[in-house]
Amino acid sequence: MKTITFNESNISAYKFEDLDNTTSSAQNITCPEFIIGDMNSTNATIHENVTPPVDWQGGKYTFDGTTWAIVDGWVDPKLAEISRLEDELTALKAGI
Repeated sequence: MKTITFNESNISAYKFEDLDNTTSSAQNITCPEFIIGDMNSTNATIHENVTPPVDWQGGKYTFDGTTWAIVDGWVDPKLAEISRLEDELTALKAGI
């Protein structure tokens, strides 16, 4: 596998198969199915031949080229959305 990390934070934002073509330029990073506009050759690194954690999600882990670590305070976006919707439902019910 390969991962693309932000240089400033080492946050692993994307992962791809090693055979997937990823190209970094000064403007962006081109991937098999899309272009990453906020990452480029000056602010991101493409790491190849890595083994991400089994539960990898974009933004959940940092990778420094050798070691993976969970991001402090990371919250699963699905759980955050469930919590937001539950709060909204409670507020709506209170207004009935």
